[in-house]
Amino acid sequence: MMGGAPAVPRDIRSVQWPIITEEDRKAVLSVLDSGNLVSNAETETSVRELEQRWAAATGTAHAVAVSNGTAALHLALAALGVGPGDEVIVPALSFIASGLAPLHQMAVPVFADIDPVTFNLDPADVERRITDRTRAIIPVHLHGLPADMDALAGIADRHGLALVEDAAQAHGAVHRGRKVGSIGAIGATSLQTTKNLPTCGEGGLLTTDDPELAERLVLGRQFGEVIESGKARDYVSRQLGWNAKINPIQAAFATSQLDRFDGYERRRQQNIPPFLDRLRPLPGITVPTAPEHASHAWHILRFRLDPAALGLDGVAPSALRKALHRVLRAEGVPMSRYQLMPLPEQKVFTERTGFGSGHPWAAAEGTAAADEVAGSFPVASAVIEDSLTLQKRHLHPDSGPLLQHYADAFEKVWDHLDTVATMARSAR
Repeated sequence: MMGGAPAVPRDIRSVQWPIITEEDRKAVLSVLDSGNLVSNAETETSVRELEQRWAAATGTAHAVAVSNGTAALHLALAALGVGPGDEVIVPALSFIASGLAPLHQMAVPVFADIDPVTFNLDPADVERRITDRTRAIIPVHLHGLPADMDALAGIADRHGLALVEDAAQAHGAVHRGRKVGSIGAIGATSLQTTKNLPTCGEGGLLTTDDPELAERLVLGRQFGEVIESGKARDYVSRQLGWNAKINPIQAAFATSQLDRFDGYERRRQQNIPPFLDRLRPLPGITVPTAPEHASHAWHILRFRLDPAALGLDGVAPSALRKALHRVLRAEGVPMSRYQLMPLPEQKVFTERTGFGSGHPWAAAEGTAAADEVAGSFPVASAVIEDSLTLQKRHLHPDSGPLLQHYADAFEKVWDHLDTVATMARSAR
């Protein structure tokens, strides 16, 4: 920023993700050559192989592949019977799909605050927001760290609620010996190209041990029809369904990636903790951690910043964040904010246009959900104001040396905190 050499050399900054190998190309070409380009072909396709492999990987009885992670969440709620007038508890900090999924079922998303360290649902706040309309809880394993499933499962059991795991960012993560996606009634994940397990575009997976739920999920993804290999399609809709199929090309690509997933994951677990260990002693920064009872998939790395710990009394956290954002990017570290506001402050939830005439909120008029206002989520708001994230580059299995350069950049910036302090104090 001041004209010197950046800590991260420019010639090593470009990192490809996902990694596309010759095996991936062969998998895609084999589908093209087969001519079975849709999942409802009368012969077996690569979709079934992906489902079987993912069920085995998560330790579940059934897996259902769908078009994307948002569709996975929507179909999960539909299979559980969530509908108009119901409420679904969702974390105030998450990707927008977590909050939209209930709306797609004409249910009201009820937001709960998060834990300041894990960034996942705060069980105490979840319990406070349960009403007689509540039907489900969506714990999001945000950034790759499993939510407090013990506490949330206890709450769900006491109140007769369903747990739908949003594991879109937590492929392979483990909570007390169980893979995420195998703990709730249904697990939903994403195969979007930025994810730890990607496909060539968009895709999603659902997991469950309940055969009846699995059947509803399969019916829901294609117009309510029963599609059986070796049998002609009858075009009979047996329940309300959508067109949420994944195509065999995407399934074949994801399955090829799955062949290398465990190896990539081991490398990430070798590369990322040493990087975080170098940052941990720096004052005023809190780095992500993994508790003893769970593993972290490290999909996103979020760092909280504390002006007071740097002796910057009176400086707003957002001012320090802006200064460090500018300086670190100048040194070659691609920091970003990711979310700009808590979910309940997004226009789709504040303006409540929904499906028209204010629905589904209008159906809940006079309830806590209808009266919920933005600004009642102090932890989520604080985390967004005082944190920066690192995304995607660290997913590459050979990112270890790059991450060490990132650590060099952090240490260099912390050696010049007087400059950062001047910038933060002068910020509007």
